[in-house]
Amino acid sequence: MRQDDGGRTAAYPDLVERVAIVTGAGRGLGLAMAKGLAAAGCRVVGTATRTPEELERLAASAPDRVTTMRADVTNPEDCHRVVESTLSRFGRLDALVNNAGRGMRTLSERFLVEPPKFWQADVNAWRTLVDTNVNGPFLMARAAVVPMLAARWGRIINVSINHETMRRPGFSPYGPSKAALESTTVIWAQDLAGTGVTVNVLLPGGATRTGMIPADTPEALLAAFLDPAIVVPPLLYLLSARSDGVTGRRFVATLWPATEAAGWPVPP
Repeated sequence: MRQDDGGRTAAYPDLVERVAIVTGAGRGLGLAMAKGLAAAGCRVVGTATRTPEELERLAASAPDRVTTMRADVTNPEDCHRVVESTLSRFGRLDALVNNAGRGMRTLSERFLVEPPKFWQADVNAWRTLVDTNVNGPFLMARAAVVPMLAARWGRIINVSINHETMRRPGFSPYGPSKAALESTTVIWAQDLAGTGVTVNVLLPGGATRTGMIPADTPEALLAAFLDPAIVVPPLLYLLSARSDGVTGRRFVATLWPATEAAGWPVPP
């Protein structure tokens, strides 16, 4: 057990030895969540597609707790391989954090200052973003839910964005892809009712310093962005036994811990 967990193992002792897959774990929110779970005592399998060096650094940060794999969430075979490897190594799978995603940089490096109109979008870039943000979570959850159902306990957490960003001019298909993911979350929660497997949405609650932000973003603007680690406290709650029965909810990290008792309901 790590000694620098900020009291997380004491707050959630049942997290020790739980096994979680975190997709898109090489940077940003995924990196913060993988490290946070490892510090709380979880066994973490972190995946990424394009960043082997980042995965190596993640594994080195907690070699006794973190295993990494190159995998593409849009590839069904890769998703199955990640789950099977996790089960082979640890004998269980308790949680899936669907964090891997593509942002507006996929369409334009200047999206912050010149958001592209939808008719200006490159078709292949559009498809890549939607495939990653919508189909990726489905393919990972489809593979991961099987052992969770067998164990009659599990957690699926889908990482989303603010409703304002979903509707922001020039932010398609990024905004709509996350709206689809949130709708999917509510439907999956109903599909899984009574199984012991829950599905919830987690989001930072504001712009966050991640790899989705252009490299030339002014420092003055970056200073206002959230630290990715803001999502760790509600994440730990969602993976713990304290959230048993909490499903189909939307958790906003900037509103934590006020929402801990009952979860943050999806606004009308």
